[in-house]
Amino acid sequence: MNYETLTQVMRRLALEAGDKIMEIYSSDEFDVKVKSDSSPVTEADEAADALISDGLHEAFPDTLLVTEEQAASHTETAAHFLIVDPLDGTKEFINRRGDFTVNIALIEDGVPVRGVVYAPAKGRMFYTNSVGQSVEETGPFDKNVPGECTLLSVTSPNNDGLMVVASKSHRDQATDDYIAKYNVKDMTSAGSSLKFCLVATGEADIYPRLGRTMEWDTAAGHAVLAGAGGQVVRFDDHTPLVYGKVGYANPFFIAYAPGVTLKDA
Repeated sequence: MNYETLTQVMRRLALEAGDKIMEIYSSDEFDVKVKSDSSPVTEADEAADALISDGLHEAFPDTLLVTEEQAASHTETAAHFLIVDPLDGTKEFINRRGDFTVNIALIEDGVPVRGVVYAPAKGRMFYTNSVGQSVEETGPFDKNVPGECTLLSVTSPNNDGLMVVASKSHRDQATDDYIAKYNVKDMTSAGSSLKFCLVATGEADIYPRLGRTMEWDTAAGHAVLAGAGGQVVRFDDHTPLVYGKVGYANPFFIAYAPGVTLKDA
């Protein structure tokens, strides 16, 4: 895999998908359907999926592609594959809250090594560059020429007063009970994979997720966090969260800046 080409392609496709999503988001109304797992899907999810899938197949025809909107057809796994959530945070999109993202990532031997997270309604874009360092690019965004970028690095956490970020749409008592084990200075909520990016930028120290997620929900954010020096581990035993699992379902996990003293489940 040519990482420089991959970075260019992922960034461009994320921006193009973001344009399509915002076109639909800005309309007076849009179609919402319910998938077999009872989760919602909109025409924006489907349009962005088609655009990204076509672009990745054209650029990397020999690489397995896994996307949320084609999940039913994903019966195989591979050591190396691309994984996409074309619109992460569909509930945020439907409720017009803005915390939704376009996620594209590359997995190698179970590890997300490259990724892009674009939040079009927020005007924020995070991605790993060609050498695997994570950056935030500031707009306006030219699809072919990257703008000014800032290298990202996780913060040095203070365990006497941690900054915590948690899910906006999937918060539950179990999550609150786990967060209560820490000394918390402040807590914020965010939707979609933006939570990983807030840890990557140093705006938060820890993001625990005690709820169902799929690999396409987390891979790009995981890659961005890893490229900024962060880690993502399983909630139960604190071993690294790996990808390419049969069915692509994740266990509960914790994303954090090294230096956070993790509490047991």
